[in-house]
Amino acid sequence: MTVAPTHGAARISEEKQRTVVELSERLARMNSAVLTDHRGLTVAQLEALRASLRAEGVDYVVVKNTLARRASEAAGVPQLSAALAGPTALAIGYGDLSAPARLLMEYARSNRRLEMVRGGIAEGQVLSAEEVRQLAELPPREVLMAQLLGMIEAPVAQLVQLLQAPVQDLVGLLTAKEERAA
Repeated sequence: MTVAPTHGAARISEEKQRTVVELSERLARMNSAVLTDHRGLTVAQLEALRASLRAEGVDYVVVKNTLARRASEAAGVPQLSAALAGPTALAIGYGDLSAPARLLMEYARSNRRLEMVRGGIAEGQVLSAEEVRQLAELPPREVLMAQLLGMIEAPVAQLVQLLQAPVQDLVGLLTAKEERAA
């Protein structure tokens, strides 16, 4: 005999509770997540997408919105709840901030499904679909760090060359004078 929920209080099954707990743990650890509409994808396409994302350290989870709302509240990211509408899948990234956006946009472009990206969240900020596209254009963190290091290093290298120039000129003059004297 099953017990009916009392006066509007929804009882949640153990399996759904487990799903909420697992998703809330993932959301609590994430750097960014992208919300997608997975309608129209075959099981084979979903599996291929999951595999490509997993290879880059990104989880792809299809979840009911009510469970995702509960998980986002439990994880301390309630701002995610507002973006949950319609059939939803979440690409959750833990390392590179732009990885989920970049990988999903690559998939969406190659499969002509740009509308599948609906929005996202990065470091607590809710992103529109357009902002997710902009995030996807960012190079990976390592490339950004290398570019920053290059920008910092360039003036120092120029200063060293500038300081060495008079010494090199003096050596050149002394060498020329020595050759004339000989």
